[in-house]
Amino acid sequence: MTGSRTSPIFYGVDRIAVLLYAAIVAAGFLFITAASYEEGGGELFSLSHFYMKQAVWIGIAGVVATVVLLLDDRYYHMLAYPAYIGGLLLLVAALLFGREVNGAKAWFEFGSIRMQPVEFAKIATALALARVMSEYSFSIDRPADLFRVGAVICLPLAIIVLQNDTGSGIVLGSFLFVLYREGLNKWLCIPVLLIATLFIVSFLLSPLTLLILSIVACTLSEAMMNGRWRSRIVYLAVVALSSICLEALTALFTPGGIGLYNSLLAVTLLSLVAVVVHAVRAQLGNTLLMVALFIGSMIFLPTTDYIFNSILKQHQRDRILSFLGIISDPLGSDYNVNQSKIAIGSGGFWGKGFLEGTQIKYGFVPERHTDFIFCTVGEEWGFVGVATILALLCMLILRLMRMGERQQEPFGRIYCYCVAAILLFHVLVNVGMTVGLMPVMGIPLPFLSYGGSSLVAFTILLFIAVRLDASTRQFSLNV
Repeated sequence: MTGSRTSPIFYGVDRIAVLLYAAIVAAGFLFITAASYEEGGGELFSLSHFYMKQAVWIGIAGVVATVVLLLDDRYYHMLAYPAYIGGLLLLVAALLFGREVNGAKAWFEFGSIRMQPVEFAKIATALALARVMSEYSFSIDRPADLFRVGAVICLPLAIIVLQNDTGSGIVLGSFLFVLYREGLNKWLCIPVLLIATLFIVSFLLSPLTLLILSIVACTLSEAMMNGRWRSRIVYLAVVALSSICLEALTALFTPGGIGLYNSLLAVTLLSLVAVVVHAVRAQLGNTLLMVALFIGSMIFLPTTDYIFNSILKQHQRDRILSFLGIISDPLGSDYNVNQSKIAIGSGGFWGKGFLEGTQIKYGFVPERHTDFIFCTVGEEWGFVGVATILALLCMLILRLMRMGERQQEPFGRIYCYCVAAILLFHVLVNVGMTVGLMPVMGIPLPFLSYGGSSLVAFTILLFIAVRLDASTRQFSLNV
């Protein structure tokens, strides 16, 4: 038998994935050491230092990874639903009895140890999603099954948002990529993208501009699906011009423009009646879909003010407005990102060297060992270090996708893609916020940021995928 001389724990294990994991974790330890080391700060190996605490957690993560590899892969399929229920209960318990940290009531504290349940809820949600979508009768095109998938994702998301940990909750949105991989109709992704886009641009554009852009987007999308470009463009021009005329009339007869949005919405919906009638007569389902999306977007737009002012906290509002360039607060909401960009830019090509980063050493960058650990990479190791770390992370994510593609069972494939999607989202958002391309969300960089619960959770998340892949490879080797 091939591999009979190999220890059972490593039989079939993707060693490249394990080596990539080990290299990233080791690099993370160096970066945390650089970010938290203080000359004359006490005994070098004291557990009062963040890097020594992280060393302990790395040891614990290694033990946990070994246990995950030793367990039979069938357990992960069997325990998917119990783990999901347990994850939901932990989230509710944190909401009710947890400790508030940085405005989010999402932590348990046991002495000097803190644990964030949301990190483990991601694992449970990924397992439950893989279990639901791997059922024999499941079809992603069936509305009832799609509703079940949405419920699995949205239940923990709602609790996390209530904890005021919106950044961690948004991570669950990365599962949309998994659904797309499994055959979700690409046009069903439009509402999600439309909602996100409308929420952002509603702060930048006037109601009339938003209205016309929505008409353009929906009409051209419908034309793209049906191939009726000429008639759709003519319709689009007529509606856009009528909306402009309506706005002028409303501005003349309504002091201060009161009721402008409602007037625009009412008349535009009336102008769509002809299109709806035509769609019904011609049985154009795509046209009806676009009309529904347009109406939904027009209904959603007035709620953005409520969401922004009543649901989001002040620091979250400031971060969004700062990211969009609407406000400028160099000593407040912009401070972290500005200092982060200075630190990364000052590293140059080769960096300043280990423990030589001045922005990091003198504390100009807040949270430099957790959410902004990437600044340490940029300042001390420069472009070379940044490129190396991003390459290692990309290789690990691509390795997970490859592991997913060689799975013989849907459960393993879907779970591997869930892990890849979560890691990709974390990397994009964390790196993006440190260089000013994304708003600050408080999302750690996988395997690199300081944090015990984060490291252990990411380790479990990854090594379950490695174990499922090892089972498939063992079967292939034995056949």
